[in-house]
Amino acid sequence: MAYANNDFSNKFEKIMPRPEKSRIVSAPHHGFTFKPVGIKMIDLEIISLGLDELEAIRLADLEEKYHQDAANEMHVSRQTFGNILNSARKKIADFIINHKSLTIRGGNIELSHEISDYHCEDCKSNNMNSNK
Repeated sequence: MAYANNDFSNKFEKIMPRPEKSRIVSAPHHGFTFKPVGIKMIDLEIISLGLDELEAIRLADLEEKYHQDAANEMHVSRQTFGNILNSARKKIADFIINHKSLTIRGGNIELSHEISDYHCEDCKSNNMNSNK
């Protein structure tokens, strides 16, 4: 947690963190849910995988892009891309190994210019930011 020293007092004030930037994704994905066969949804813990995490998996694992190239495509730093990718891989492993439900949706994303004519059916916009 970051604090700043105020010249007018000896107290420390909490500094607000930087707002999260939107991540660029190249393919629109509607919400999907996956679950193990033979277990009712009501009995499963749900894991949410953001669209930015899905995009990182697509770029790194499916398209086998270097992290720097994938980060440039998503308009984030290489470190941020690595953090997104690690988070996604951990969630997918938890889903498979611990027999949970995996829902893919949301995240702080924007669609790339190649598909900017796509409009979300839920919010009627091309910015699919679920933090609204």
